[in-house]
Amino acid sequence: MFDLTKTLAIEGCIRVCSDGWHRRWHEGGGGSLTYRMTAADIILCKPYLHNMGEWVPMGVRAPGLAGELFITTGGGKSFRNVEADPPHNLGIVEINDSGDAWRIVWGLDGGGRPATEFPIHFLCHSARKAATKGDNRVVYYCRAPHVIALTALLPMEDRDFTRALWQSDAENLAAFPEGIGVCPWTVPGGAEAARELKEKMRRYRSAVWARHGLFASGVDLDGAFSLAQSVELSAEICCWGLMAGQGGRQVVPDDGLRAIAGSLGVTLNESFLDGE
Repeated sequence: MFDLTKTLAIEGCIRVCSDGWHRRWHEGGGGSLTYRMTAADIILCKPYLHNMGEWVPMGVRAPGLAGELFITTGGGKSFRNVEADPPHNLGIVEINDSGDAWRIVWGLDGGGRPATEFPIHFLCHSARKAATKGDNRVVYYCRAPHVIALTALLPMEDRDFTRALWQSDAENLAAFPEGIGVCPWTVPGGAEAARELKEKMRRYRSAVWARHGLFASGVDLDGAFSLAQSVELSAEICCWGLMAGQGGRQVVPDDGLRAIAGSLGVTLNESFLDGE
C-alpha cells in the first residue's frame, strides 16, 4: 500500500521539523514550515488527495499562487510530534482559483488547521516566487533564540541588523550577502504581519520578525534550513560579543567584508556598507 508520508517531499519536511526541534527552535507549538509542491510531487500524491474540505478565507490574496498545493505544519502542533505522527501534524492544502483561500486535501487529521502563520508564509511565497521566477519553494519560520534576543538589542533597521551579523561572523556573510530584512513586532496570524514580511521577502531571502523569530526561504528544504542555521549562528556570536561589552569591540571593517566576499565569490549589498 502506498504511503504518502514516504514521498521525498514529506520526508524532507519531517526531517526539517525534527532537526529544528532538536535545535530547540520550536518550543510547544512554535514555528512553522511550508513547501510549495512541484508538478512531480503533485502527480505522485494526487491519487491520494481528497477535495472534500471547505474553502477557508485567509484575509490575504496572491493570484500568482492560485491552484498551488502546499505542504504545511499544523497550527498549534509541536514539531516534536511530526516525525512520530505526520498525518496529524502535517497537511497538504490547495489554494483556490482566486488565490485567497485554502482547503485541506490531505492530513491535519482530527480537525487540524494549517500553521497559524500560514497567511504570512503564503505572501512570502508569493514574493519569493516572483523574485526567483518560481524557483523558491520553501518558507521556514523558527524561534531562533539569539535572533530574537538581538531584536531587543540592535536597531530595527535592515542595514544595521545585517552589518552587526556580517561584522561579528564574516564567514557567514556568504549565506546572506543581500542582507536580512527586519520587521517590527506585530500580533501573530494577522494580515498586517503578512504584508510587512512580504515586502521584506521581495528583497531578501530571510527576514527577522521582532520578538518572534526568523523567516528563511530557499529553493529547497535544505537551503532554507541552512540559511536559518547561518543567520542564527551569526546572531549567537553577535550576542556573545555584546555580552562581553561594546567598549572597544573589534569588528571586521567594511573593506575586510568586501575582501572576504570576493574570496567567497559573492557580491554584498553595497548599500549596507560604508563608502570605500
